[in-house]
Amino acid sequence: MRMRYIEISVGIFMVMGIIAIVLMAFRVSGLSLQSTGETYTVKAHFENLGGLTERAKVSMAGVTIGRVTKVYLDTEWYSAVVEMEINKSMSTLTTDTSAAILTAGLLGEKYIGLTVGAEDEYLKEGDWIEDTQSAIVLEELIGRFLFSKAEEG
Repeated sequence: MRMRYIEISVGIFMVMGIIAIVLMAFRVSGLSLQSTGETYTVKAHFENLGGLTERAKVSMAGVTIGRVTKVYLDTEWYSAVVEMEINKSMSTLTTDTSAAILTAGLLGEKYIGLTVGAEDEYLKEGDWIEDTQSAIVLEELIGRFLFSKAEEG
């Protein structure tokens, strides 16, 4: 009887461990089991995405207000276009809102941070965010630093 109790305990522990790993994988990958509700789509051009991917979060003041839904190359301007779904509750984003690609945490997760401007008009479905700041790529910074040191010496 004692052996049966140990086997059941180990089985329950293993099932709980597998569930925890699955939930952690959902959390890290940006997938969600809950529906996002009503949204509207806005777009922005970026020179360098620095590893930003679809399903990355869009946040304002540290609060997630949307998700990146599509990333593609604009062959006319040769820059990256990012389409974002923003929650309808944030329908007061002004037309001079700025977007920057930022890095969160030690794993280097990329996300878009929005900052509201002071205009009186609001972004609507399909509008473009004009003021953007591309990702800071560490390799480029190191290359510039080393190149500037080589010129001095």
